[in-house]
Amino acid sequence: MRVQSLEIQRYRNISQLSLDCSQDLHIFVGPNAQGKTNILESLYLLALGKSHRTRSTKELIQFGEPHAILKARVKRDETGSRLEVQLRDLGKKVSINGIEQSKLSQYIGFLPAILFAPEDLAIVKGSPQIRRRFLDMEIGQVSPTYLYHLSQLHKLLTQRNSLLKGLGTNKKFQVEFLDVYDEQLMSLSLELWRKRFHFLKQLTKWSGEIHQSITSANEELLIEYLPSIPITADMSIEEWRTVFQAELQRVREKEIRRGSTLLGPQRDDFRLVANGLDLHTFGSQGQQRTAALSLKLAEIELIHQETGTYPILLLDDVLSELDDSRKTHLLEAIRGRVQTFVTTTNLEGIDGETLDKAQIYQIRQGNIRELR
Repeated sequence: MRVQSLEIQRYRNISQLSLDCSQDLHIFVGPNAQGKTNILESLYLLALGKSHRTRSTKELIQFGEPHAILKARVKRDETGSRLEVQLRDLGKKVSINGIEQSKLSQYIGFLPAILFAPEDLAIVKGSPQIRRRFLDMEIGQVSPTYLYHLSQLHKLLTQRNSLLKGLGTNKKFQVEFLDVYDEQLMSLSLELWRKRFHFLKQLTKWSGEIHQSITSANEELLIEYLPSIPITADMSIEEWRTVFQAELQRVREKEIRRGSTLLGPQRDDFRLVANGLDLHTFGSQGQQRTAALSLKLAEIELIHQETGTYPILLLDDVLSELDDSRKTHLLEAIRGRVQTFVTTTNLEGIDGETLDKAQIYQIRQGNIRELR
C-alpha cells in the first residue's frame, strides 16, 4: 500500500498543502505545536474516517472556515483509488473515487494505517476502554463486518439500557422485551468475540516473536483476553451462548437496579504479560514501551497477513521516546516494506543511510518547506 499524493485544505492550522508522497519514508521536522502531527492526523483520518485526537469535527476545521477537505491518491498493488474526507460543523462525508460512502464500514480498509504515538503507552498501562478502542479500530481495518456488528451493538445497548432504567423505576415496561434484547445481545456479542479471539491469537503470535527479538530472547510476551463472562478460545460458539445466557439471568436484577448492561464485549479487557509479570500493574516504563512497540510492529505483520498488503505507518514523535536499541529495531523492521511518515523535533539518532533515502520537510506554523 502506498500513498501517492496528499492534499489538505483548511485543516487545523494548515491552509493549503499538496504533497507528492512517492518516497517510502517522509520525515516532518520542526518544533512542537507547528502542525507536524496535523499532517499525520490527516492521513489517519483518511484511513479510518476519524481522528485519533478528538471526536469533534469542528476542531478539525481551520478557524473561521466553513469546511475542510482531505484528499489522497493511494495505490494497492496495481489498483489506484482516490479517497476524500469533507469535514463540516455538522459532520463529515467520506468518498472513494468520487462516490460517497453511506457507512464508515464501507470506507475503512482502502488505506490500512498503523499509528504509533507516545500516548500508545496507554494501551499497556491505561484503562480498559483504551484497550477496547485499540481492538475495535485495528480489527475494523481488516474486517468491515466487525465494524457493522459493533455499530449494531452500540445501538442495541442504548435501547436495552433505556429499558433497564424503565424497569428499575417501576414504569409500565414489559420485562418480556428484555428477553428479546438479550437474544440480540448474545448474537452480536458472539460475532464480536469470535473476531476478537482470532485477532488476539494472531497478534500474540507476531508480537511474541518481535518482543523476543527486541529483548534478545530475555522476555516472553503474552496477550491474555479478559472477557466479561467466563469463556475461553477453545470453547465452541454454542458453549459461549450457553454461558452467556446463564450469566445474563444471573445479573438481571442487578442490571435492572443499575439501569445498565453489565456483560458483553463493551465490558471486556486484555492484559499484556511478560515472563509472568502483568505489565499494566508491575511493568517498568522500559518494559511498557517495549511491549507497545512490539504490538505496533505486530499489527503491521497481522494486517499484511489478513489483507495481503502492508499498511502505511505513522510515527508521531516516538523516536525521541525510544532508546537507540528500540529505535534501530523499529527502523530496520519497516525499511523497504512499509511506507512511513515520521514527525520529529530533530534528526538526531536517525542513521545516515535512513536519512539518505528519506524525503525531509520542515514545518513551521502550518507551512511546509521541502529540505531534500
